[in-house]
Amino acid sequence: MAKSSADIGKLGAGRPKNADIEHWDIENEQFWEQEGKKVASRNLWISIPSLLMGFAVWMMWGMITTQMQNLGFPFAVDQLFMLTAIAGLAGATLRIPASFMIRIAGGRNTVFLTTALLMIPAFGTGVALMNPDTPFWVFQTLALLSGIGGGNFAASMSNISTFFPKKQQGYALGMNAGLGNFGVTTMQILIPLVMTVGIFGAIAGGSMELTSASGTLIGRIEAGTPTWIQNAGFIWLVFLVPLAFLGWFGMNNLRPITPNPGTPLQAFGKILGLYGVGVIATVVGIVTLQWLGMWVALPVTILLTLALMRLIPGEIKPNIQKQFAIFSNKHTWSMTVLYILTFGSFIGFSAALPLSINVIFGNMMEVAADGSVARVVNPNGPSALTWAWIGPFVGALIRPIGGWISDKVGGSIVTQVISVVMVVASAVTGYVMMLAYNSTDPNSYFALFMLLFVILFAASGIGNGSTFRSIGVIFDAQQKGPVLGWTSAVAAYGAFIAPVVMGGQIRAGTPELAMYGFAIFYAVCLVINWWFYLRPNAYVKNP
Repeated sequence: MAKSSADIGKLGAGRPKNADIEHWDIENEQFWEQEGKKVASRNLWISIPSLLMGFAVWMMWGMITTQMQNLGFPFAVDQLFMLTAIAGLAGATLRIPASFMIRIAGGRNTVFLTTALLMIPAFGTGVALMNPDTPFWVFQTLALLSGIGGGNFAASMSNISTFFPKKQQGYALGMNAGLGNFGVTTMQILIPLVMTVGIFGAIAGGSMELTSASGTLIGRIEAGTPTWIQNAGFIWLVFLVPLAFLGWFGMNNLRPITPNPGTPLQAFGKILGLYGVGVIATVVGIVTLQWLGMWVALPVTILLTLALMRLIPGEIKPNIQKQFAIFSNKHTWSMTVLYILTFGSFIGFSAALPLSINVIFGNMMEVAADGSVARVVNPNGPSALTWAWIGPFVGALIRPIGGWISDKVGGSIVTQVISVVMVVASAVTGYVMMLAYNSTDPNSYFALFMLLFVILFAASGIGNGSTFRSIGVIFDAQQKGPVLGWTSAVAAYGAFIAPVVMGGQIRAGTPELAMYGFAIFYAVCLVINWWFYLRPNAYVKNP
């Protein structure tokens, strides 16, 4: 039952009536039908658009950097891939502390503040893009801050998992993540469109002219066309402001899950402290990346984040230490690997695909009269801004279906099937990328290239639903939230790994090697899933 208004007044000024719920027994069918379902549904349908905005702000750099290249911003391809990678690294790292926010600060408090914080990178990016002479470090800082949107996923999933019974975990988490992931598609469709019109008038600055052809969902845009690239940041404020209010006045904190969130201001302090830890670790990770490379930067960033979290003083410390019990459960680690297979692939390919299209198909091999071969601009190359949205759209759209199927037949069977599909599709995709990169007519391979990536996105989307279902069944109510957050955090490093790996292999002239490497990893995941959940005498049979 909800608290009385008198009780609410004691908990903190400015808190709406019924914000905190004392009794929550969703495994009781009568309680669920009479009270729980209505509350859970309301929180879910506020959570979904908030999470969608998080994905949009986090992943916007894939499209922004593509257009920065078309507008002649003075940055090398390496630097543009780096901006995408920094956003990926930050979003993944911030998910680690975000995994533990719900049980410390409350669901409503967390969703409200983390949604409101997205206004900072959205507005800042719009301002920075108004001037092509903006220093690179400014863009690096904004890419890092946009990682707040990536971090929000862990808190959002942890929160929604507590509102629904086990029998509906696949549906609820699939809907939240699947429709939330439409933020990637929304961003990839909306950004190219809003850049073609000065929708905010003089207050958002003037336009720039394209130095090379670009594109949108509705067609090709030729060089010399006026473009308002700053709208790629400003547009999100239109949605973030009302969503923050909706989260504050429409969502709930569950007291059985969060016994002591404190006043709203105290809860906000906890959230900012946890995100501060993630920001520090991300900065260290970026420096390590530049000095020692990606495979050193990743463990350094993760371990530093965990270590700093254990040092946080006050009442947060024992709560976090209690939740750290998930790391002694072997299923935490097996499901982490399987979630990298699914969500890691989805978010990684979403981040890397736009620039990959630009580089692989925006250039072609040309044979000179003397027989020498050189890469030159492909004047009729496909535009990433026109095509890159299709894969993430399919992956997000199909994710709730993956959760629904898994509720019917079991999550691990579904995970096994999509693993096989991803092994084959990634290997074939690598081969096609090699042919296109070395072709005098790369356009002839583009349709097959896109089809294969759509298959990869669809398989990863279905697999997202199946892994959500498995986690919801394997872990109890106290552990499933932190486990969902932790696994999503590690998997989100795909948004960092994919741009770095694919960008490096493209620059080396061997784009196929990146996809072959992914195929090998998917094969390993297939074996892990079978060993833990499908073999005779499996630890948990087909959860």
